[in-house]
Amino acid sequence: MTDYSDLLPELDATAKRAGEAILAIYRTDFDVERKADFSPVTQADLDAEAIILDVLRRLTPDIPIIAEEEASAGRLPEVGNIFWLVDPLDGTREFMNRNGEFTVNIALIEDRHPVLGVVHAPDRQLSFTGCIATGATRQEGDGAATKITVRTPPSEGLTVVASRRHGSNAEIEKFLNGRTVTDQITCGSSLKFCVVASGEADLYPRFGPTMEWDTAAGHAVLSAAGGSITTPEGGDFLYRKPDFLNSYFIAWGGLRPDQTA
Repeated sequence: MTDYSDLLPELDATAKRAGEAILAIYRTDFDVERKADFSPVTQADLDAEAIILDVLRRLTPDIPIIAEEEASAGRLPEVGNIFWLVDPLDGTREFMNRNGEFTVNIALIEDRHPVLGVVHAPDRQLSFTGCIATGATRQEGDGAATKITVRTPPSEGLTVVASRRHGSNAEIEKFLNGRTVTDQITCGSSLKFCVVASGEADLYPRFGPTMEWDTAAGHAVLSAAGGSITTPEGGDFLYRKPDFLNSYFIAWGGLRPDQTA
């Protein structure tokens, strides 16, 4: 596996620039349009994606890019072993509701696994980076980036992250049966992966629809912090799937799939 850590500083800076463009729209009385699948899109999605695509095409001209708004417009390049996945504004509904829980997601996929990723939450001034070769970091505002790792689950029980808007409670309860859960955190966008990666929670079970660009950057951060993602059955969670559509998944912190607590 190649070490792509030299790309991380510009990737982080690009996510922050995209975040500034998002906030410029966020502070206005913005319009919301609907795509062909009826999902919402705003000018912030489009402006942020344009910034990211321009940098990635200059930085790595030979690596194809799968980006959410480009994909929605039918512009999908052929991808091979290495490609970028971009969600310029993950959590558009959170953006519309002005709760601050939206992120910029940029990830690099190699051999069907995320090897490098940035998750930036512009309204919260939080940035997370992950590189399989060098580890994961968290940065707040202009402060120094600090290393993060997943935690060993506490003996008293698990903290579980839940999606604010998606997922089947019945399936989640079935999955958690036999595990002691003492707390639940609810949040939007890729911040859910980062909560697990930074040791604030132990599990994020997702029994609801996602696309690969929704998960790749958070997956990269979590993997670099020592965690993992599997299918609910424990199988490998891979990218470059047909239509870039994800199966259900479990994001694990320090808890291993064969452990109950």
